Amino acid sequence: MLPRLEEVETDLIMRRKRAEEEQWLGEIEGIDLTLTFLRTKQAEAVRSRRRSAVDLGLPRPRTDRN
Repeated sequence: MLPRLEEVETDLIMRRKRAEEEQWLGEIEGIDLTLTFLRTKQAEAVRSRRRSAVDLGLPRPRTDRN
């Protein structure tokens, strides 16, 4: 997932540069917003990668003790 997010980020940065050159202010604003969300997603992916799996065990049917 992280390599794909990096590709998307690179593409967005290139698109932002073009938008600046063309003075497309609305496009710049939209790209900046998307970059913010993308970078948040990247940080979440890095954090989740560091977490270890939790063993919850196998579910077992309940037995009535009445």
